[in-house]
Amino acid sequence: MDLPFDTEHETAKLTEVREREEEDVTNILSEKYGISYADLSLVDVDAEALRVIPEEKARLAEAAAFVRTGKALSLAIHNPNNPALAELRNELEQHGFQTQEFLVSRKSLDKILSRYKDLSFASQSKTGMFAIPDEMVAEFAREHATRTFFDQKLSAINAEKSLERISHLFEAVLAGAFGLRASDIHFEPGESGTRLRMRIDGLLSDVYSFDPKTSDQLNSRIKLLSGVKLNVNNRAQDGRFSVLRAGGELEIRSSFIPGKYGESVVLRILDPETTMVSYTKLGIHPKLLARLEKEIRRLNGMLLTTGPTGSGKTTTLYSFLREVYAPEIKIITIEDPIEYHLKGVVQTQVEDKKYTFAEGLRSIVRQDPDIIMVGEIRDNETAAIAIQAALTGHFVFSTLHTNNAAGTFPRLVDLGADPKSFGSAITVSMAQRLVRTLDPGARRERPLTEEEKVVIAKVFEPLADKTLIPKNIETVWEPVAHGEETGYRGRIGLYEAIFMDDGLAKFLRDNPPENEILRATAAQGYLTMAQDGILKALAGVTSLSEVIATVDLLR
Repeated sequence: MDLPFDTEHETAKLTEVREREEEDVTNILSEKYGISYADLSLVDVDAEALRVIPEEKARLAEAAAFVRTGKALSLAIHNPNNPALAELRNELEQHGFQTQEFLVSRKSLDKILSRYKDLSFASQSKTGMFAIPDEMVAEFAREHATRTFFDQKLSAINAEKSLERISHLFEAVLAGAFGLRASDIHFEPGESGTRLRMRIDGLLSDVYSFDPKTSDQLNSRIKLLSGVKLNVNNRAQDGRFSVLRAGGELEIRSSFIPGKYGESVVLRILDPETTMVSYTKLGIHPKLLARLEKEIRRLNGMLLTTGPTGSGKTTTLYSFLREVYAPEIKIITIEDPIEYHLKGVVQTQVEDKKYTFAEGLRSIVRQDPDIIMVGEIRDNETAAIAIQAALTGHFVFSTLHTNNAAGTFPRLVDLGADPKSFGSAITVSMAQRLVRTLDPGARRERPLTEEEKVVIAKVFEPLADKTLIPKNIETVWEPVAHGEETGYRGRIGLYEAIFMDDGLAKFLRDNPPENEILRATAAQGYLTMAQDGILKALAGVTSLSEVIATVDLLR
């Protein structure tokens, strides 16, 4: 007896094989024509991009736009030899568009062309921005942007069956991040889906989980917005894009790295408001602040601030630069990358081996600046040029990766710097950390335990200026958590600094170890980060547990 032949199943399989073959051929042809290949089956079509080219012209040229970021346009083309394509390119160029072309299969092009029938002519986004609707931002603000509300909102949008689903999801992710005061957005692929996490007040929190198909579509959307290569997923890529929201615009820096289950994506939110804070509001102790106000106005020398990534070093340096800026002063920076734009400051950016910190610094010195900011001293050549610049009539601001202010000098020696030059070149060595601040409406005072009193007494014991120690050390403050509220809101800095003087300059010539530098500089009478943290905990600015988790109290 003959078995029935399943023609529908076989036809579907044959169609799938043919489509796969077409994608493979298109990929091969992309190398021939020197055009990037793209499979748009998982890519969401941007309605704003679709509007740029009328449907009739798109069909005639066998080309269509699928992502737009300002005047940057991602263009899908099927036949590079189509005569109408050259005319379309000229028109786009005349209108100021910069196109990035992708060779696509007929199936991918047909997918874009089919979206014309669904095109809504609703209000368009402002040129050059990924716009978040004001009503969505207002909704998150109204609902106090709790993680529960965030989860419900994303679930509701994810259930939509509309052309704009991915765009709406991404809008909600960004709006929620702004509402939760997140500094970073993390997409972390796993075996069963992609986890969405956000860094809020320095700590990561789980927010949502996307299924693999949706996370792939979001990944493609973010890549296209960021201006990175869509078809590259086996090496790291970095990009950035702008966002327009209620109240102004900001930039997002994106990072993509390959992983076992897909690309891990991190979006750093670069909100200009965070760097507009005055240096007087950073949390620097009044005694230290008064000294720094004098030091940053020197005609030559160097201020180094140290600490791990994310400790607020850039914010501190930017606040100093804004303070010393004047029309008659020339300030040039070299950064990796430029995170925020400073008015009146010439900012340059590192570019792989083409423009390194050392090469850039060497060129900057020839530009006759008064003040130079080097994003980071990370090699011996940069260290040598920075020190030479500080010795020859420039004031240099920079950062270094060490644990504390005293560790600056041994670290520079490790980089090949001559300790005999420290006395003339380096004027200030700072270190900093960020701690979460207590919400004034969600904190309570409690008495110190006897054990805590003993630890605090040991922390303050080396401090030369005893007038900085509070007379009454009996209570501290702690957070009161309510539901999703942790009792913390925002962050503030803990600071310490060492200032160069004749005695220290002579002492450093013999390259002493870090612990000896600590003992030698204690007589200067400024707070260490641990002491600064204890004072803030006693004053109710932060909690003692937060200080203990951030700095080593008894180093």
